[in-house]
Amino acid sequence: MAKKATSRQPGPDRVLDAALKLASGMRWRDISMEMIAEESGASLARVYDLFPSKLALLTAFIRRTDQTVLAGHDFGDASEPVRERLLDVLMRRLDALAPHKEAVGSIMRDLGRDPGSLLCAGPAFMKSMAWSLEAAGLSASGLLGMARTKGLAVIYLSALRVWLRDQTQDQSETMAYIDKNLKRAESTMSMAPFRGARRRGAAAEDA
Repeated sequence: MAKKATSRQPGPDRVLDAALKLASGMRWRDISMEMIAEESGASLARVYDLFPSKLALLTAFIRRTDQTVLAGHDFGDASEPVRERLLDVLMRRLDALAPHKEAVGSIMRDLGRDPGSLLCAGPAFMKSMAWSLEAAGLSASGLLGMARTKGLAVIYLSALRVWLRDQTQDQSETMAYIDKNLKRAESTMSMAPFRGARRRGAAAEDA
């Protein structure tokens, strides 16, 4: 017998969690909005008000992950090397995703077969990568910032695939993979100018 919507309608987190729970056991593309409503105990109208599309759910998931990562920001890390700060930020992202690892795998597999949805999710994802740079002390503004953002997006997406199959308890395989790729990126023009700017800033403070 199908569940009935509760009289007290759930909030967005509960609806999103319901969608992720479903995705952990089935293909993302097979999940209907009705199924999400039933799983969350919401009316279909409530789900529509909160998330008018599955893309809206995906965007909310990205945004919630961003908020979790940024909430853990420590201004005391400003003296650490940029690469180490970026590594920390990306690993915090993966830690935030860990409770929904199977759902992430389901979503990624289906987005890879759906270029339209992937394109629509792009702006939210790139904003997420830009904030990851900012959290590590790297500007995401201007042409250089765009290059950095795109470079980090490539690293993170490839790292997600490693993370999905990483069975180590401390995620050491994923961490080593990200660190290796950040080292490579550090030698490119998208990262190197920041090091010089940082040294100039430090010198100005010392003066």
